[in-house]
Amino acid sequence: MHVVESIYTSLLDHFGPQNWWPADSPFEVMVGAVLTQNTNWANVSRAINTLKSENLLSPNLLYTLPLEILAEKIRPSGYYNLKAKRLNNLLDLVVKEVEKSGSLDAFFSQDRDVLRGKLLTVKGIGPETADSILLYAAEKPVFVVDAYTHRFLSRHGLIGEESSYQEIQEFFMDNLPEETALFNEYHALIVQLGKEFCKKNHPLCSECPLREFEPIVLETDW
Repeated sequence: MHVVESIYTSLLDHFGPQNWWPADSPFEVMVGAVLTQNTNWANVSRAINTLKSENLLSPNLLYTLPLEILAEKIRPSGYYNLKAKRLNNLLDLVVKEVEKSGSLDAFFSQDRDVLRGKLLTVKGIGPETADSILLYAAEKPVFVVDAYTHRFLSRHGLIGEESSYQEIQEFFMDNLPEETALFNEYHALIVQLGKEFCKKNHPLCSECPLREFEPIVLETDW
């Protein structure tokens, strides 16, 4: 069994299924993927609940809002002026694509790499946000890499400190079955690991469910 499979088993045994992403629709996932940049989920949830309470959580309704009003609606998510611009950029793509394809489902039905390329053309949408949308909204098999992922892998000597997003993503995707449900659960478990144990400061290493995995230096060309 490859080490990434062993780590997954240990995390799942400890935390159990995470049922992530907490959203009522694929579009809500898209909005959340932008709003969660540089903040915690509690703040994102507050912003999304505001949009829901005012029945604004649809591509066309949000797209027609003036930027300053959109920013105010998502204020709890932090960096709200910047995120309003980024969300509007994404909405511009989504609205135009839905006009061509007929529905959000049709937009999501495109080939994974084609869809990823389109998302990455949006200003303010980087690989992590694009892949979150692909995995959790479009249900495409792609592994999402975030700061938690880099942190625990580097602490266990499984990657180099300077490893790129793509290199870390390939580390998982080259050694796991290409399954959407697996990638979904694995990423959610890593997030929980980072929140509870593998913290940026003062990590709880002696209590960590991965404490059995001693630091290992792999032979790589990274």
